[in-house]
Amino acid sequence: MRLRFDVKKSQGSFTLDASADITGERIGIFGRSSSGKSTLIHLLSGLLEPDRGEIFLDDDCLFSSRDHINISPHRRRIGLVFQQAMLFPHLSVKSNLYYGWRRCPKELRRVDPEELTCTLKLEGLLERGVGNLSGGERQRVALGRAVLASPRLLVMDEPLSALDDTLRFQVIPYLRSVSEQFRIPCIFISHSVLEMQLMAERILLVENGSVTGPATPDELARKAMATSRRGYVNLLQLSGPACSSGLYRYPWGDGQLVISDGSNTNSSLFELSSRDIILFRKHPEAISARNMLECRVEELFSSENRVGVVLRSANRTLVAEIVRSAAEELDITIGTTVFAAIKASAFRRLL
Repeated sequence: MRLRFDVKKSQGSFTLDASADITGERIGIFGRSSSGKSTLIHLLSGLLEPDRGEIFLDDDCLFSSRDHINISPHRRRIGLVFQQAMLFPHLSVKSNLYYGWRRCPKELRRVDPEELTCTLKLEGLLERGVGNLSGGERQRVALGRAVLASPRLLVMDEPLSALDDTLRFQVIPYLRSVSEQFRIPCIFISHSVLEMQLMAERILLVENGSVTGPATPDELARKAMATSRRGYVNLLQLSGPACSSGLYRYPWGDGQLVISDGSNTNSSLFELSSRDIILFRKHPEAISARNMLECRVEELFSSENRVGVVLRSANRTLVAEIVRSAAEELDITIGTTVFAAIKASAFRRLL
């Protein structure tokens, strides 16, 4: 998918004046609250009309003030999933799911309802009223309703912000699998760096009504390292655990990672904060941390007064974070060998 736009829209004291040209199948739009993210999405989907400019999706012009083109929202075929599920309260789960499908011309239907129902694991909920669903179930139904309309683009406007962490990380696999399995490109809007890392391939940054980018999720995480409460978040997909003494041992790099919050499932996704990695120039004689990794410093980068240290072990990397004075005292440079100590309890299992 290729998305091109150059638009301006004023609403009261706020003005969005933004342009971008970006390609990808999973595009992220990142920014703080009131930065202009939702305004931009409403312009792209046709819910708002720009004061001037143009919008192109692939080779199709959706809006042009110069050529007097303004394709209506339903003809743009952009599926929307919002922060609140906004299901029809008088309809069952099944009727909500089929709402868009029934209104989609037969020749444009690309998604099989039964296949989608299985993908979202909604088979046992079809006859329920939507008032009897959990928050995560409601979001899965809202996602299914949007996808069954066979959109050419799926837009998700902060669909996880109303959910707690447990539900968020239950819904994310469904968001990814639907986009990948049914080959529907998506735009994912959020103010969470972690959600951008999990959902996006390329990112547009929105701030005070302006758009910059594109950037990669890694570039965004590096930029936010010093100001984020969690620092840089390493995402680790680990598999093949061995369990002993209540700890899980996963192969990683030249050795293994010992994790207390592991799982007997074959593959799990973990997060590890850059601030939970302690660096040594020499192997300490004794330490309580269960992980002691010998690594090579592959790269150094700055984030305000912090230094990100990219560590490599065989074909795997981690980002540690230290203050600038510590980097100078330890004489950490590219190519230096260091030892990284990590508590087994520092890893948080997401999926």
